[in-house]
Parts: sequence; structure tokens; C-alpha cells
Amino acid sequence: MASSSPLLPRHEGSALVVGGPTTVLDLGGLRIVSDPTFDAPGPHGYLTKTEGPALAGERLADVDLVLVSHDNHADNFDDRGRVFALAAPLLLTTTGGADRLGAGAKGLAAWDTHTLARPDGGELTVTAVPAVHGPEDGERDPDGEVNCQVVGFVLAGDGLPSVYISGDNASLRTVTEIARRTPRIDATVLHAGAARVPGKFRERPVSLDSVRAAAAAAILGAPVNIPAHYTGWAHFTEGRDAIEHAFDDAGLTSVLRIADHGTWLSLKP
Repeated sequence: MASSSPLLPRHEGSALVVGGPTTVLDLGGLRIVSDPTFDAPGPHGYLTKTEGPALAGERLADVDLVLVSHDNHADNFDDRGRVFALAAPLLLTTTGGADRLGAGAKGLAAWDTHTLARPDGGELTVTAVPAVHGPEDGERDPDGEVNCQVVGFVLAGDGLPSVYISGDNASLRTVTEIARRTPRIDATVLHAGAARVPGKFRERPVSLDSVRAAAAAAILGAPVNIPAHYTGWAHFTEGRDAIEHAFDDAGLTSVLRIADHGTWLSLKP
């Protein structure tokens, strides 16, 4: 990906929330960007973006891997995010998303894996994990999905922290399944914000609310938990204060990592 903008210096073993769900992870010498959203504020159909990104996509033009939990909604994949993702060397997303996005994307179903070579000679394994984009009792489509097909991701490799990126998952049952099937989670990127959409699911959250985000951290036992997806869009109903309060109520402030967008946060305890 060519760019005339100065590239964001790499910060190994760290993550940076750009805004909305968009997160940069520098891991094993690879630069990974999840759910790219780089548009300016404004309407996107029935959704409204209220804040721009903390940095432009051009500054991440050296990306090695883009992860898209789902391509169906602009708050996870807006217009500039789409251009960014399709220009990347590798784009991993849902099976349905890969069909829609074409040859530049590889689709993964839940529990499928993809392995990348690392610059240091090791490997990074990306495992797609399940997600439920709404209440457990929400109406399901013929494929069993609530709202639409969504996946989260677990990133792992020898000598690296194991990182869970939740995608737009609202289900603690699903988090429990991931904890049971994954040997170790060292860090999480949790899509919080209690997103609520008029006319859907009696306006119950379609992403983790703050209490469920703290519960997910407890279930997974991760010593580092980085919230994303809690500001920047009008349908996000809980922000940073609510997240901090929920982790404090749960006695989990010590495992919460939260800062202004554009700030590097270590993925290591």
C-alpha cells in the first residue's frame, strides 16, 4: 500500500484504538488492523458517524493484515475502510463477506485458521471465533446468525501474547465457549459501547455493554483488556465512563487498559 503520509512508527507488542472498532496491533513484526473505519463524520444510511479517526488510514499503509469481523455495517467497515482493506496484502473476514468483497478477501468460518509467516522467522496463527451480533434470543436467519454473520479473531504464535478480538459479539455464552476452547488469552480487544439500533431486537444491545465487557474479561481471565467500539457513532450508548465504572464494580480495574484514541497500549501484563 503506497502512501506519501508519514507512517505510524511500529510499536511491537502493543495496540492502538483508532476510533470506533478500528484497532492497530503490532505483533510479531506484523502490523494488523481490525475493522477499518476511516471516514469523516457524517451519515451512513441509518447510522451516523460522530467522530473521525484519531489517524488517517494512509499512516497505516504498511499494514500486513486486515481483519474484518463483518462487512455488513458501516460502523465496522466504512467507505475509506473498504478501500484500505482491499489494498492490503491480506484481508481475512467472514465467508459471506469474502464472497461479497471478491478475490482480495479470504473467508473464515468459526474455528477456521490461517497462518502467516512472521519477519522473525516464526508464525502467527489467526483463528476465527464465533460471535453473536445481538441478543441470544434474537431471530436467526437460515444460517443460524443473529443480525448477520460475524466472527471474532484469536491471534497467537510462539513467544507472542495471545490476543482475542471480539468483533461485534453480545453473547457471554459465546465468550465462555471461546474461553473453553482456547488454551490461553493474554489480551483482549472488546467491542463494547452497548450499540443499540432503533427497530432491532427491542433496542437491546448488539455489542457488549459495559457490564458484559467486564464479565467477558473475567470469563477469559485475560490480564489485559482493551475496549474499542464505544465512541464515534451515534448508536453507541455507553462510553468510556461506563466501561471504567463497570470494571471497577467488578473489581477488575487492574486488568483494564483504556486511554484516549491514538494512544499505544501494551498487550503484555
